[in-house]
Amino acid sequence: MMQESDAIERLRGFATDPAARGLADDAALFESLVITHDTIAEGVHFLPADPADSVAWKLVAVNLSDLAAKGATPAAALLSLTISDDDQWDAAFIDGIGAACEHFGLALIGGDTIALPAGAPRVFGLTAIGRAGPSTPARSGAKPGDQLWLVGTVGDSATGLALLKRDPAAVGSLVERYRRPVPLLAAGRALAQHASAMMDVSDGLLLDARRLAEASGCSAALDLDALPLSTAFNAERGDGLGARLFAATGGDDYALLAALPAGFDPLSLSLPSGTSITCIGTVAADGETLRLVSSGKPVALPETLGHEHHGNSASPMAGRA
Repeated sequence: MMQESDAIERLRGFATDPAARGLADDAALFESLVITHDTIAEGVHFLPADPADSVAWKLVAVNLSDLAAKGATPAAALLSLTISDDDQWDAAFIDGIGAACEHFGLALIGGDTIALPAGAPRVFGLTAIGRAGPSTPARSGAKPGDQLWLVGTVGDSATGLALLKRDPAAVGSLVERYRRPVPLLAAGRALAQHASAMMDVSDGLLLDARRLAEASGCSAALDLDALPLSTAFNAERGDGLGARLFAATGGDDYALLAALPAGFDPLSLSLPSGTSITCIGTVAADGETLRLVSSGKPVALPETLGHEHHGNSASPMAGRA
């Protein structure tokens, strides 16, 4: 059964233009433009009962999170729209796209529209185009000695999804984080000029940290005790090692993971008020690609580091390619 990584490796055989960055990044750098595309599917990235406007917001936000990780400024988008047999839902989704684009200053400039067979799961895609800043960090630039910093928190969205699966009427900040993530665009622009490497955390912190380390030819060590967790997360799941591993593997966080030189203090930057930024680990030249510690002792990697798409994968979860 083909895994997501297998498909990408096959595509690398002909995605050889320098703009593709070897398909080892979240976005392409084409001349002065940062270009990304994400797809979300019902039953995989959102629940059938999720409100149409929140699905629309999520589609825009997850794409802009990729731009944030490259320090880019949103400019324009192309929408792949599927029309179902529910006119009211479709209208609310389209209105939601309009509201999200207006909120982020994103011009919708085109796309494609198809009609779905009755009862088919909804699938939407968006191509987001951003203007590159002075520096566009890739995943592959981390260097031994760098420190790993996390902007944002982890675990809220996966917890919100779990609450909704238990009770479709659930509400609150955790549900809101799952349904309406916020791309960290301003923080990404501030960090991009200083980061050796940067990516957004979408498929699970552990999986994405391993991807950054692999792309950079380095290893990463993460301190689970340092993971930033929200008050709402702690109230729902606690603060123990099990809760922290859940937070580190759940995905759909849309935080930013940045490798910064050891002597650089990102707290000296002009970051948006209320920004959470935490040093959670280090980059080394050798050793296991990903290592975990807690209370100063090694922790075995969990069987699943995050979400990776594969054939017949249809369970609702948090994360996307």
